[in-house]
Amino acid sequence: MTCAGIGQIAAAVRGRERSAQEVLRGTLADIARGNGAINAFTAVTDRRAVAAAAAVDTAIAAGHDPGPLAGVPFAVKNLYDIEGLPTLAGSKIDRDRAPAARDAALVRRLTAAGAILVGALNMDEYAYGFSTENSHYGPTRNPHDTTRIAGGSSGGAAAAVAASFVPLTLGSDTNGSIRVPAALCGVFGIKPTYGRLSRSGLRLFAASLDHGGAFCRSTTDLAAAYDAMQGPDPEDPTCSERAPEPVAGLLTRGLDGIRIGVADGYFKNQGVPEVFRAVEKAAAALDITRQVEIPAAGVARAAAMIITSVEGAELHLADLTTRAGDFDPMTRARFLAGALVPAPWYVHAQRFRRWYCAQLVQLFRDVDVIIAPTTPYPAFPIGQASVQLDGQRLPAAGSLGIFTQPLSFAGLPVVAAPVAGAGPLPIGLQIVAAPWREDLVLRVAAAGEALGLFAAASPPSLS
Repeated sequence: MTCAGIGQIAAAVRGRERSAQEVLRGTLADIARGNGAINAFTAVTDRRAVAAAAAVDTAIAAGHDPGPLAGVPFAVKNLYDIEGLPTLAGSKIDRDRAPAARDAALVRRLTAAGAILVGALNMDEYAYGFSTENSHYGPTRNPHDTTRIAGGSSGGAAAAVAASFVPLTLGSDTNGSIRVPAALCGVFGIKPTYGRLSRSGLRLFAASLDHGGAFCRSTTDLAAAYDAMQGPDPEDPTCSERAPEPVAGLLTRGLDGIRIGVADGYFKNQGVPEVFRAVEKAAAALDITRQVEIPAAGVARAAAMIITSVEGAELHLADLTTRAGDFDPMTRARFLAGALVPAPWYVHAQRFRRWYCAQLVQLFRDVDVIIAPTTPYPAFPIGQASVQLDGQRLPAAGSLGIFTQPLSFAGLPVVAAPVAGAGPLPIGLQIVAAPWREDLVLRVAAAGEALGLFAAASPPSLS
């Protein structure tokens, strides 16, 4: 049952075909059996989960409604607060901090909807990376080939869904940290509009760029989870006061009235051929003929890197000056470099950002949705330092955000969708829309899934 989708599990539990406790036992057994090969989990909250599952079953037996996600197991990237656990954010330093006094807002919302938290997931330290090769807790391994990376920084979250340990996980995305691992692990991911979901209780990396989001194995599941997490939160000043706009009921509308374009120019270079073949496959399946040029995308990526490094360094400045040796060597140099960026660079980057966002608003007057590649290449072997791309030797992990950074820089909603049969390793596409149009990206993902274009990849058995 743990390989079933959110809707299937919740319907079975609510209909008393399976108890929440039975579903949970299967989930915990799957994690115990398979996590050693993948290293997705850094903590399993089994005692809490057992109590929560019993409470769901008791509510159903008493005739009460436990919520739309009744009995659905989920896990979260370990930068989300979990009551009673220190919020590691992939670090050694935060191990020493006091345990969280309560759950993060999105964890509370999923729990209120009946979902059952089963653990915390591995990540790049403080979310500063694209590979989840964590020096403190070990690398998370890709379920499709355990010699390869799962992507990052939400690598544990993507791998846990890809391995069918749980049907739902939460991650975060600053420059591509949901979309990159979703693509490399062959699952669906959503990075909503900046400010759409609460970040209360989430350990930030770069405050003006961070988003919370989710991973699932289908668009339907992604929409159900997203709907359960929506809503204003006075504890997060960046969270929009917009009322929830449910999307799950809109997925059957298909592509009617949606104008779709394929990203041109910058997004047709700097990648391996199979990535661009996946884009061509999507264009053919969805009958897309329009090409769209996203202005100054390369400059946007550079500006995003400046803002990321400065804001990240500022958040960790005290520890950088007193405990630099306790940082992961993979991230320490990046944070120190960010602390040395001249202030005018940051100001110019933010000034450019305002211009860039205005340009994209204009762009979405002509199209509703844009299709673009997610990563320039599939998952590479753990420990590989560089790649050869278009005649250049580039950092292997650092270059994974080539296509994701220009889009999160503007805070646009994006669904990362795995392309069926794209190659021996998973390859994903980004489905992008104007701010607050999560309904459109999810509708296009659902339509592509119905056509057989998008599908979660099935990894080899972990037994």
